[in-house]
Amino acid sequence: MRIPVIAGLIRRRILVNYRVDPGVIERLLPARFRPQLYRGHALAGVCLIRLEQVRPNGLPALFGISSENAAHRVAVEWDDAAGRTQQGVYVVRRDSDSLLNRLAGGRIFPGVHHAARFQIGEVGREIEVSVASRDGQVAVDLWGEPTDALPEDSIFDSLDSASAFFEAGSLGYSPTANPVRFDGLILKTEGWRVQPLRVRQCHSSFFDDPARFPSGSVQLDHALLMRNVKHSWHHAPALCP
Repeated sequence: MRIPVIAGLIRRRILVNYRVDPGVIERLLPARFRPQLYRGHALAGVCLIRLEQVRPNGLPALFGISSENAAHRVAVEWDDAAGRTQQGVYVVRRDSDSLLNRLAGGRIFPGVHHAARFQIGEVGREIEVSVASRDGQVAVDLWGEPTDALPEDSIFDSLDSASAFFEAGSLGYSPTANPVRFDGLILKTEGWRVQPLRVRQCHSSFFDDPARFPSGSVQLDHALLMRNVKHSWHHAPALCP
């Protein structure tokens, strides 16, 4: 499967990032991947993103589509055929309110997309995002506001270090119907820039599930906000044994 270059605008992107016990998150990863560690912690989270003007590169923005999307992801490493260590993200699950995304996902676009309802509220500086998948497997509720600094207990000592870590995770792999094949996608942005988001309230059915994450194995670290950034999606070679 090889997609054309897809262009668009990231109207709003929130990265909700958790620090996780590496041994716990490793159990959730396919054998090809291992957690990418930062100061001894694995990093996983939810990407909540509104895309607009999405269309094949070269078409006017007028012909683009808009969608709300959520991706549960883990920062990972793997070894390529030459034995070199590569870094990116493994996308555990994708959810979208777009029928087109769901029809194309896993066929002409990497990653199966599940149907979900999104409720977005922005009053003043506050942002509220609620996601509920139609199959009942995913629920996310986030309430926060932009701020100037990361939480004091974050494992990142500065916004620059957090920004650099997540900007480097531009290559993502998603599962396919073949359990040993993973489809790849590269996100390129024009002027990557993020700011901290102070989290007032956050619930995730994935990360709050004690069957996946026993008590003490996962902790919300911080959240980052991105707005109004032009972007494009590019094909990456599939990963196979």
